[in-house]
Amino acid sequence: MTSISLSQLTDRIQEVLKFSFDTPVWIRAEISELRENYNGHCYLELVEKDSNSDAILAKSKANIWSTTYRMLKPYFENSTGESLRAGLNILVAVTVEFHGVYGFSLNIRDIDPVFTIGELAARRLKIIRQLEADGIADMNKLVEMPLLPQRLAIISSATAAGYDDFMNQLHNDENQFAFYTKLFPAVMQGDQAESSIIRSLEKIYEHSELFDVVVIIRGGGATTDLACFDSYELALNCAQFPLPVISGIGHQRDVSILDMVAHSSVKTPTAAAEFLISKMKDAENVWKNIFSDISYLVQNKTENEFRKLDQTQMRITHTLRQWVTKRSHAFETHQNRLQNSVRMQIVRQKNKLLILEKSIESHSPSYLLKHGYTITALNGKRISSTKEVKAGDKIRTFVHDGEFESEIING
Repeated sequence: MTSISLSQLTDRIQEVLKFSFDTPVWIRAEISELRENYNGHCYLELVEKDSNSDAILAKSKANIWSTTYRMLKPYFENSTGESLRAGLNILVAVTVEFHGVYGFSLNIRDIDPVFTIGELAARRLKIIRQLEADGIADMNKLVEMPLLPQRLAIISSATAAGYDDFMNQLHNDENQFAFYTKLFPAVMQGDQAESSIIRSLEKIYEHSELFDVVVIIRGGGATTDLACFDSYELALNCAQFPLPVISGIGHQRDVSILDMVAHSSVKTPTAAAEFLISKMKDAENVWKNIFSDISYLVQNKTENEFRKLDQTQMRITHTLRQWVTKRSHAFETHQNRLQNSVRMQIVRQKNKLLILEKSIESHSPSYLLKHGYTITALNGKRISSTKEVKAGDKIRTFVHDGEFESEIING
């Protein structure tokens, strides 16, 4: 029997791969892990997942050597507005390499940012359509904005410059309106941001009667830092929140999905403070006009002026009735959307139950017996191998229309 050494085998594998893949190959994959080495190299793990179940179909180590990484990284980020990170789908040109000690790996030589842009846009559109299909995309916009939005639940990083800008604008405005603020600290970028912001929303919800609005703010930053605001789960929580949500995310690109579902959206934390101040000023002007009319009429007590007083009273009554009617309509619309959403969820769960029922039925013993299969048992236990019986054993066989007993002659 001939034999070869392990190194001879790995050398042959290396030769075969070099011959089969003598030029770079363009592949599609998802980045599942990425780390940068101190010497400038980038090491990745690439995976391919099943589109229906997310089961991993393939996995491979990959690398980008420092000389290439110094060019590819800024090229990709400037083109897409995204950093190379776990979770991104990429299209890359790779050479296939095999080393006797380090094994199989892919060496990334080039990247196509247009592919990733398309993937991100498709993911974003899918989330938007899902929110619309669930009937909740505009739900928070229907929540009534208080006449005096003074009690503010703020979600931000406590040390962020954006939070300081918001508070300075709020409390140093020349109008000197009184605002009562409570900060609910959260991580505002990175992998933990989505879950952190949702936890803060849950804490606010527990005491929602103490607040008028929720303000979510973050200062400017790279697009890559703001990916969490395109999350379905975060959008879902904000859209269904019982208080108006004001988003003040300092981004330079198009609006995020959070901006789309929020009651009101502005570009920066400072603009969020200005928005609240303007609401207070609007309310102040309304009441100033009313009191001015009343004061004037009281000072000029002619019959004509009293008639104007009656008209003012009617205007006030009419305004209040409109406010009550608008609030009632908003509540009815919110209730109808909620009922539709619940109804859709019930239909989905019923369909899942029907599929599960069919699956269970197709795997039941009675179903198998009806389709020509039999079940054989010895002493009440099912037999699955000839090794479980011997000569002289009496076995019982079950078919779809009954059962019968047999004796093993040769076993």
